Amino acid sequence: MHDIRAIRSDPEAFDAGLARRGLAPLAAALLAADARLREVQTSLQAALARRNEASRDIGAAKARKDDDTAEALMAVVAGLKERIPGLEAEEREAAAALEARMAGIPNLPAADVPDGADETGNVVIKTVGAPPTFDFAPAEHDIVAARLGYDPDAAARIAGARFAVLQGGLARLHRALGQWMLDVQTQEHGHVEAVVPLLVRASAAYGTGQLPKFEEDLFKTTDDRYLIPTAEVSLTNLVSGQIVDEEALPLRLTALTPCFRSEAGSAGRDTKGLIRQHQFDKVELVTICAPEAAAAEHERMTRAAETILERLGLAYRRVLLCTGDMGFQSAKTFDLEVWLPGQGAWREISSISDCGDFQGRRMNARFRARGEKGSKGFVNTLNGSGLAVGRALVAVLENCQRADGSVAIPAALHPYMGGLTELKP
Repeated sequence: MHDIRAIRSDPEAFDAGLARRGLAPLAAALLAADARLREVQTSLQAALARRNEASRDIGAAKARKDDDTAEALMAVVAGLKERIPGLEAEEREAAAALEARMAGIPNLPAADVPDGADETGNVVIKTVGAPPTFDFAPAEHDIVAARLGYDPDAAARIAGARFAVLQGGLARLHRALGQWMLDVQTQEHGHVEAVVPLLVRASAAYGTGQLPKFEEDLFKTTDDRYLIPTAEVSLTNLVSGQIVDEEALPLRLTALTPCFRSEAGSAGRDTKGLIRQHQFDKVELVTICAPEAAAAEHERMTRAAETILERLGLAYRRVLLCTGDMGFQSAKTFDLEVWLPGQGAWREISSISDCGDFQGRRMNARFRARGEKGSKGFVNTLNGSGLAVGRALVAVLENCQRADGSVAIPAALHPYMGGLTELKP
């Protein structure tokens, strides 16, 4: 959500930010809706003040036995009592109209985000490690996995397309990845583990920006709750409607949860294998902090995700997303892309985003600053994958495959594998 006061003070800057996102100017329409709301609020406040004043004067008129004045004032109060509910309704309608306009507008990009219409405008910041070489033609992960316990046909019979059944050592490897990554993020990077709801109210999905714009990408239950597309929704909303003392910040949180996405906008993309599923597990990282700490937290969180890739021995690159490829709520995003030799391509395995105070405003989540006055401001929020378990599994299968169809398990995972150091067909 945007600050209407900032738009009032510099509408040109707001429209310039939208232009970088490829959007038409909206400041004039927003300011017109804001002016209408303030006009109604002024009328309502004047009516309430006049009613209160007249009510007081009635008592004074009666005390001095001025019946004519008292009757005239009672008529004024009666008229205002009839008028005020209408003004209150107008205020609610005007406020809802402004909020509806604001709710669908994405965050403005940070100044150092490159301009671009799509992923071709992204900038590679660094590349770490070299893609492995093979003395055979490496297979894509779904072929490797099918020899090790991946059964897409069984999943399709049970649930339809874009679901997976994993069995045996492959299921163990999937579990090991999630538990190991969670341990790294809690024990080494200071994130507090949380167990959070997988079903959330619409207000929670609104707070982090999934609603109303992306409702088609969510699974909705019959009681109007939503399955989380990422634990970001539950973790970030832990401060929804709250005022947090600055001394308690930053809050660094993590959770390993199933995630659910309808993938409504991905028709025809990654239709086979484990890359784009309706249900998948992910270790989510969330930081809630004061504004001045956000940039450093963004770098720290990105390094926390990179650590996982480095310990798995996977080649990766950090990419700064351009304005046309960022998520709705993001002001700045780093993607981590891992090399997949079976596909012969770099594929995203984590996105780490600085959302500024965009989500804080939507959630009405504030912090009380240090000092005697204790001024209040909206918290800044950051989120990222540390990592998605399924995509990490894909990367391990493709990079650690052998000619005989077996897969070497990275050494970092050995303590979690019950003695297994490789998976054999």
